[in-house]
Amino acid sequence: MLSVILTLIFICPIFSTVVHITTSILFLNDMRLHINARCVLVMGRGKKLLNDLCQISQFEDVKFEAASILSEFYCQQNLVDSAKPVLRKAIQISQQTPYWHCRLLFQLAQLHALEKDLVSACDLLGVGAEYARVMGSEYTRALFLLSKGMLLLMERKLSEVHPLLTLCGTIVENWQGNPIQKESLRVFFLVLQVTHYLDAGQVKSVKPCLKQLQQCIQTISTLHDDEILPTNPAALFHWLPKEHMCVLVYLVTVMHSMQAGYLEKAQKYTDKALMQLEKLKMLDSSPILSTFQVILLEHIIMCRLVTGHKATALQEISQVCQLCQQSPRLFTNHAAQLHTLLGLYCISVNCMDNAEAQFTAALQMTTHQELWTFIVTNLASVYIREGNRHQELYSLLERINPDHNFPVSSHCLRAAAFYIRGLLSFFQGRYNEAKRFLRETLKMSNAEDLNRLTACSLVLLGHIFFVLGNHRESNNMVVPAMQLASKIPDMSVQLWSSALLKDLNKACGNTMDAHEAAQMHQNFSQQLLQDHIAACSLPEHNLISWTDGLPPVQFQPQNGPTTSLASLL
Repeated sequence: MLSVILTLIFICPIFSTVVHITTSILFLNDMRLHINARCVLVMGRGKKLLNDLCQISQFEDVKFEAASILSEFYCQQNLVDSAKPVLRKAIQISQQTPYWHCRLLFQLAQLHALEKDLVSACDLLGVGAEYARVMGSEYTRALFLLSKGMLLLMERKLSEVHPLLTLCGTIVENWQGNPIQKESLRVFFLVLQVTHYLDAGQVKSVKPCLKQLQQCIQTISTLHDDEILPTNPAALFHWLPKEHMCVLVYLVTVMHSMQAGYLEKAQKYTDKALMQLEKLKMLDSSPILSTFQVILLEHIIMCRLVTGHKATALQEISQVCQLCQQSPRLFTNHAAQLHTLLGLYCISVNCMDNAEAQFTAALQMTTHQELWTFIVTNLASVYIREGNRHQELYSLLERINPDHNFPVSSHCLRAAAFYIRGLLSFFQGRYNEAKRFLRETLKMSNAEDLNRLTACSLVLLGHIFFVLGNHRESNNMVVPAMQLASKIPDMSVQLWSSALLKDLNKACGNTMDAHEAAQMHQNFSQQLLQDHIAACSLPEHNLISWTDGLPPVQFQPQNGPTTSLASLL
């Protein structure tokens, strides 16, 4: 019996932390005092000076800058509870200084967001939006509202997101100002729309928004930076530098390509994004760049596993580990994803016990519902493969029942849950039930162009019809499955399809076609075998045993592959 390697499309939040709201210029009256404050802080004697500066009644800009720096200092020392009152006091007394009032609101909101207190962060951003409106800056009002919309999406408060995004869209389109600022607002707005669709697994529906986003970033890249500053001090902000926005657009394009099953396209845009990131990181130490890099690697790792490049995927998992070792916050935000990737790798090399351990570790580390559902779906596939985990399997399936109270709104994940039900019914010999579930998967995956789920469902239906002796219907399923799998390209589905085509043609007396299919199957088997041996021989293969704490820094070399490929061939 051929095994089914179920590496579904990984749904990952695009922002593991709230995107930094950066300032385009520091609106200061006395640069000399500003420089002194930073120099003393760097020398390690700045805490008392900054506290004193926060107390003085004159030099408003210096005082608020001091409060901002002191708050950053406390956060660097993991004294967040000391940073909050500094910012709150500064916000309270800065209402007559629009630039600093807005900046300090952004800063405190970001601090709350990093602590996962999204309700407090949203409240502060709402206050900022109303203040910006009163100050006559629709541009900054849009920044506050879009930031709030981003957090509401992270909280899955969709009933609040929809009217907010509608309002933001109106503000952005009506605002007349600096072309780069206007286009950057449009990018922010469209990024939220695109990620909202992708989170919902609506790959086909998102295409018009994604196309607008790509056109928008092309427009920004042709515009020259305008050095004329806004006259309204409340408007001295921008969301992200346009170079960062360009990487972000590449990133959401990769996310779309992965969900849709256009893996070669995902590879192309990942390469472009990583190349640009490397150039930016030589000049810019912004932590958001490392976050972008990790998310890109997470997606391309899944691409490698599907296309039969497990050794490369494992080396890239190791690269993610190294990036997370350099940043505790990055590790905290991506530990669950990292264990999930290792679980998918373990499935691909037939290490089912390790896959279970990795998915179990990931489940303990995440509160993100889409990621939780994705992990449970893949863990269920492990239990199906093992064949003797009935109690655990049925317990999981009750929690991801696509017919009743499915835990998330994702179209893609619900379609995958139907596939898992069909897979289980197939292994249990309940073929009519399996066909019902798989036809539901096909209906949903065709509606949103989920090509990989379509290919998996077609080949499994083909296998069912072959077992039932309906060779014509089996052929009608397997041939398009092979064509689609070749287009993706999906190595495991091609392996499975070629084996079925070989048996089908042999049963129908088509000797030449059977020989051709057998040769294809042999070629796919050899490619997978060589890649399997290469991956299991890497020292990084030892990562499959890591389930707790920080990832290991060094790896002991393997003597040879420790797993069998027999079930794949």
